[in-house]
Amino acid sequence: MQKRGKLSKFKEKAIEWFFFGNGILAIIILIGIFTLLLKEGLPTFQEVSIKEFLTSTDWNPTSYSNRSYGIVSLVYSTLLVTVGSLIFAVPLGIACAAYLAEVAHPRMREILKPTVEILAGIPSVVIGFLGIVLVGPMIAKVFNLSNGLNAINGSILLGVMALPTIISISEDAISAVPEEYKQASLALGTNEWHTLITVTLPAALSGIIAAVMLGMGRAIGETMAVLMATGNAPAFPESIFDSVRTMTATIAVELGEVPYNTTHYYSLFAIGLVLFLMTFVVNLISDLVLHKYGEGE
Repeated sequence: MQKRGKLSKFKEKAIEWFFFGNGILAIIILIGIFTLLLKEGLPTFQEVSIKEFLTSTDWNPTSYSNRSYGIVSLVYSTLLVTVGSLIFAVPLGIACAAYLAEVAHPRMREILKPTVEILAGIPSVVIGFLGIVLVGPMIAKVFNLSNGLNAINGSILLGVMALPTIISISEDAISAVPEEYKQASLALGTNEWHTLITVTLPAALSGIIAAVMLGMGRAIGETMAVLMATGNAPAFPESIFDSVRTMTATIAVELGEVPYNTTHYYSLFAIGLVLFLMTFVVNLISDLVLHKYGEGE
């Protein structure tokens, strides 16, 4: 018995150290990525001023006469398609989550929820291909454009890719609302629809906000779909019907062909550093909101 007790304690300790090691490894990898981006990105500012890099709208690092390394157009394009994707995905995602959590029959829920989760497994290159051959021509036809490779196309595709995250986390938040809240509302004479809108969704708001922030982080970091379906033009977009190039697409297109240890090479890492900080802040905010939501529960 004593040997079994010691063996059990050893197993528990081994499992504890295993998970602790994995947590430390994740932190080390995160710090390593940040260090690499910082190390390779900072040499950019030996030849390019930080002011030009962060305030200029002209990105043209291959010009022989007038090279420029301004990322404002790239950042704006990234935020444009990201916000557009949230406008598309948030209402649809929350509505779908509310349906799954409060309205759908259990058998229907068993069918729809795995279907939504499968959507997250579709490769981004397939989503981008559908944007070229299906969504783009539809946009061009509806808005009478020469082509549909623009910010709207990218927004729709990113919205589709963010939907599984928003739906899954929002549904968990809505399902976690205490049943007493709903019963109290119904006891006051309201119907189920009014209870859902005025009681359940506000009670789950912090979890829903966290879902939206995580969906936003997913959209910001996407590469292949926006590379294929947004036109890939680095000029500053004047409307949502213009072609755009996001920060991720710029890195993907140019890093494979740029000469090593040049200003252009380092500037792409600097873009990656800015993108890393943006996604880190978004995910940090969502984690804080989720933590607050967990404490509230």
